[in-house]
Amino acid sequence: MGTLYQSPIIKSSTPEIIEDLKVIIHDTVTILPPHETEKRSMFLSNIDQILTFNVETVHFFEANPEFPPQVVAEKLKLALSKAMVPYDFLGGRLKLNHELQRFEFDCNAAGAWFVVGSSEFELGEIGDLVYPNPGFRQLVQKSYENLDLHEKPLCILQLTSFKCGGFAIGVATNHATFDGLSFKTFLQNLGALAADKPLAVIPCNDRHLLAARSPPQIQFDHPELLKIPTGTDIPNPTVFDILDDQLDFKIFNLTSDDIARLKKKAKDGPVSADAKITGFNVVAAHVWRCKALSSGSEYDPERVSTVLYAVDVRTRLDLPSSLAGNVVLSAYASAKCKEIEEGPLSKLVEMVTEGTNRMTSEYARSVIDWGDVNKGFPVGEFMISSWWRLGFADVEYPWGKPKYSCPVVYHRKDIILLFPDIVGADNNNEVNVLVALPSKEMEKFEALFHKFLA
Repeated sequence: MGTLYQSPIIKSSTPEIIEDLKVIIHDTVTILPPHETEKRSMFLSNIDQILTFNVETVHFFEANPEFPPQVVAEKLKLALSKAMVPYDFLGGRLKLNHELQRFEFDCNAAGAWFVVGSSEFELGEIGDLVYPNPGFRQLVQKSYENLDLHEKPLCILQLTSFKCGGFAIGVATNHATFDGLSFKTFLQNLGALAADKPLAVIPCNDRHLLAARSPPQIQFDHPELLKIPTGTDIPNPTVFDILDDQLDFKIFNLTSDDIARLKKKAKDGPVSADAKITGFNVVAAHVWRCKALSSGSEYDPERVSTVLYAVDVRTRLDLPSSLAGNVVLSAYASAKCKEIEEGPLSKLVEMVTEGTNRMTSEYARSVIDWGDVNKGFPVGEFMISSWWRLGFADVEYPWGKPKYSCPVVYHRKDIILLFPDIVGADNNNEVNVLVALPSKEMEKFEALFHKFLA
C-alpha cells in the first residue's frame, strides 16, 4: 500500500543524507558557438512570456573507466558549442522589448556557461538520489542571480565529479527556452553531439506558430486564468509567501500495485464513456482529493477546489513534435469540497479527464489569445507538476544513461511534484509524490492519502 518513501537502507520517511556535498568550483568558462551565427531577435509566445524563471535539473552518472569526468567535461563543452547552432537562442540572452512590453530572445551569441566542480564525497555516500536533498542545489550553478537580465546566460551546465569517478551534470535553463518535452529533445541532441553523431532530432524554433491571432479571438471563459491587476507586476498570493522552514515535506510512494488498486476503484464506480482511467488521471484525482480536503484550518464543504496540470498541445494544434519552447497549457478540474469528499474516485477521474479533453485546438488558441489581451497566468489551489514520464533517464550519452535524473526541488505549498523512482523507464508504473505543506495540513493530507488508498 502507498507509503512514505522508504530508504532501501534505513526504513524511515527521512533517509540519512548528506546535505552539504562540499562542492568546490574549479572553473567557469563561456562556451561560444563554433562559428558566427545570425544576430536576431526571436519572438516568444504568450506561453513563454510567463515562464521566464529558471529550471534546474541534475543528472547523475556512475563511474565509467572509459569516460573519466575530465574527458566528459571536454566532450560536453564541444557538444554544447555545437548545439548553439541549431539552438542559436541558447547562446543568447532574454531581453524586454520596451516598445511591445514583451520578452524576446536576443540571439547575440553571447554564449552559455560551463562550470567544473568537484565534491569530497563518493556518489554512493550522498544518500538516496530519489530523496530531494537540498544539497543537490550545489550541483547547479547560481552565480548568475546577481547579474542584470540582459547579462544572464540562458543555459549553464555544471559538471561535478565525485571521488569514485561518478559525476553529476547540473543544467540550469530559463524556462522560456524549453518545456519538458523539448528539454528532453535537447538532452538527446547534446548526447548525440557528445558522441560525434548527427542530431537526434532537428529542432523547430519557430515560436510564431504559437502567436496569437489577429485580432485575438477569446471564444471561451477561462476561469483557470488570472489577469494581473493594472499597475502591478504579479499578484502576491499567500501561498507564495510561505517559506521553506514553515513547511513540512514528505514523499509518498505509489507502487504499481497501489496504482492498479486506484484504477480498479475508478473502474468499479460509475464511469462515463469519456473517462480515461490512466495512471496519471487516477494519481491526479487521488492527490487532488487529499489536497482539497486537507487545506485550510477548517473544512468548508462549499469551498471550490481547483487543480491545474499541464497538457502538451503540439498534436492538438498540429504543430511539429520537434517544436522547441513551451507548448503546454494548464488544464483544470474544479469541484466543491463536498463533491470531492463524497463522490466516488471515478467521478474525480472523469473531471480530470474532462479538463484534458477541454483542451481542444479551439480552446488552446483561445488561451493563447487571452494572453495577448490580458497579462496574467494560470491560477488554482495548486498545480500537479509531473516529471513522472518525461524520460530524462532514458537519454543516451557516450558514457551511458543517467543513474537518475531529477529536478532541483524548492518546496512550494502550491505545487505537488510527481517524479519517477530510481529505476526510471524500467518501471513507469511507480511514482513518488512530493508534498510540502504546513504541519497540520500535512497531518490531514497523510491520513487522507492512506484512507482513500485503502
